[in-house]
Amino acid sequence: MMERMIGKIPRRNVLKLLGAAGSGLALASWADRSGAFAQGPAGAKQLESFTGPGANPHWNSVGPYVTEPQKAPLMLLTDRPVQLETPRNYFRTVFTPNEAFYARWHLGEIPNGVDLAEWRLRVEGNVNKPLAFSLSELMQKFKPASVAAVNQCSGNSRSRLQPRVPGGQWGNGAMGNAMWTGVRLRELLDAARVKSGSVQVQFEGLDTGAGPKGMGSNRFLKSLELTNTALDETIVAYLMNGEPLPMLNGFPVRLVAPGYFATYWTKSLSWIRALETPDDNFWMKTAYRIPDTPRGTTTPEDMKAGKVKTIPIERMPVRSFLISPDGSSKIPVGLGVTLCGMAFSGYGKVVKVEVSDDGGSSWRAAELGEDHGAYSFRSWQAPWTPKTAGKYSITARATDEKGNVQPDEAVWNAGGYLWNKIEKQELVAGKAN
Repeated sequence: MMERMIGKIPRRNVLKLLGAAGSGLALASWADRSGAFAQGPAGAKQLESFTGPGANPHWNSVGPYVTEPQKAPLMLLTDRPVQLETPRNYFRTVFTPNEAFYARWHLGEIPNGVDLAEWRLRVEGNVNKPLAFSLSELMQKFKPASVAAVNQCSGNSRSRLQPRVPGGQWGNGAMGNAMWTGVRLRELLDAARVKSGSVQVQFEGLDTGAGPKGMGSNRFLKSLELTNTALDETIVAYLMNGEPLPMLNGFPVRLVAPGYFATYWTKSLSWIRALETPDDNFWMKTAYRIPDTPRGTTTPEDMKAGKVKTIPIERMPVRSFLISPDGSSKIPVGLGVTLCGMAFSGYGKVVKVEVSDDGGSSWRAAELGEDHGAYSFRSWQAPWTPKTAGKYSITARATDEKGNVQPDEAVWNAGGYLWNKIEKQELVAGKAN
């Protein structure tokens, strides 16, 4: 079972990473960025190459499978910037395997190797003591902290929105859950002695390249308020599920902001800056903003009319997913099966999941799996037996500890964010011959 206690890291993995850091090896280097086309998981059907203008009817996106270094076959959305989606079958376990974890970069020039003899994490800006840490120093000078947390792209499930909006047309697989281990962000800020008058903390990684034309966005910069309590739970992670991070997931370290969308989880984190004035770069002022409305939803008409005030996206709404059965085969009438799935919320622990076999007309409680923490996937299961032949609409809805209940209403916003409408899976039952 995955280690859950702070500081409990498999010793062999720590020694492996420390040895590499001391010798200056680039653990996750990969020279060829052109992913080879690959076969999907056994039994997977090749989907059409495009869906629209209606909502994508499939659980995943419809991109081809490709194989990138350190990765299992994943679904390709774009190669510059890299966007790879995790197939549905990998969500059968609470912790997503590193090799199957989705990847999403914002700029075209991403690191394909890191020289650990030269690399440093710099804490600078409005501080009394600018600092630069090697990977070895991060691991040896600070007590390790671990947290299980879901990393989800802000645009996960964007292909569900109607009308469609620009951006990567993700299915449901732009997410993953891992046990992250690293250094508490507050300890790094305390070591640098942030000056009074600082208002935000800015994060920058190693990716560069042309962003949207004319926006001055060739550096990916994200910031959080210095007073935001989310910083108390944020860590700079150097281990992912007990192993060094894959290059595509942010080697050598990445920011982990539990409960928040992945736009804040800066990959290949190399600069942390205390700011005296609010960050107004493109990635804060223009991108990743949502309507300041309930659930962040609006209409195309109000957006075009300029009637909608926007705010930065932050926490993830409560969601649940049926993972299996997946509808790929008929279920014999009278055969008992187990409905299995995952749920999570950026606002706290999932405390209830309910299932329905009549499209949401009636509900019953599912059994929850082990609690791995407030921001982790939580598995659920429920027995189900089809009594007659025909089609069944299986749905699940989750409730978190703050009382947020997953809705059965869609959202719409220009960014394609915050989708958490109840998912429906059609299952077919037939007579056993």
